[in-house]
Amino acid sequence: MNLDLSLERLIHAPRATVWKAWTEPASLERWWIPAPTLCRVDRLEPRAGGALVTRLSDDGAEFTPRLDACFLVVDELERIVFTNAIDSAWRPAAPAPVAMTAEITFRDHPAGTDYRIIVRHGDPAARTRHQDLGFLEGWGTVTERLAWLAESGAAGATEER
Repeated sequence: MNLDLSLERLIHAPRATVWKAWTEPASLERWWIPAPTLCRVDRLEPRAGGALVTRLSDDGAEFTPRLDACFLVVDELERIVFTNAIDSAWRPAAPAPVAMTAEITFRDHPAGTDYRIIVRHGDPAARTRHQDLGFLEGWGTVTERLAWLAESGAAGATEER
């Protein structure tokens, strides 16, 4: 029984640059949500037990909740694991559209960073729902944006996108 969805990408940038794009709020805001939607990071505490809270906006005026999650594992420059099944206050959650645990790994590659995502689901129905909602398109689009940010050297830059 396969409960996971995954994505792999070679990012032509140093691992530290890709890591920075994941762990600095101004960088995460630039790639975390597919454009033209805007992202606001309310809390980003990249440590085990830390919060990952984001909001989104289609017009730049009103931001609505997007993700309220908890980091489970943060191994600097190597791995990030977070879940939305536990919220940022460490309370059990029933997130829409699906509960998941995401593991992101960063490995050195001769051409940059071997970037891998595994999203784990609790049952086949949740996996199927996430896949049908466009997992590959959504996570693929934001991974493309992450790659652009890291490869262009703009990770950590705060100018408008």
